[in-house]
Amino acid sequence: MKIKLLNDLAKLPTRGSDYAAGWDLYAATDKEITIYPHETVKVGTGIAIEIPNPSWFGAIFARSGIATKQGLRPANCVGVIDADYRGELIVALHNDSDQTQMVEAGSRIAQLVILPFVDINNFEIVDELSDSERGERGFGSTGTK
Repeated sequence: MKIKLLNDLAKLPTRGSDYAAGWDLYAATDKEITIYPHETVKVGTGIAIEIPNPSWFGAIFARSGIATKQGLRPANCVGVIDADYRGELIVALHNDSDQTQMVEAGSRIAQLVILPFVDINNFEIVDELSDSERGERGFGSTGTK
């Protein structure tokens, strides 16, 4: 996959292990970033990518360590990077905790996973949908156990 480093602070994404699905993204900043309780801050990664297949997209997920230990996660839970986007990957980090959190310069802030999707080219307006056993029941209707 093609990647462009946009500034001197940018780092190439890395994987934590050979079997890791996600590539860690780094904060491209030269100073610590303060994120107050329940605040969202946009953090640049200093990179832009070219996803090589129009039926793929990039998904930006939380890193489990900073999510569970610091309460930091992408504000939209999963960021979507369309295959035709060529701008900087920016992570909107949200602080779910009641404590001020610090993001160190150059630290790993999120992970990027490249995924395929099904391209639906059109929608067909109908008066009825086919029946299913579940029907319209949702929001926990199947129980918890």
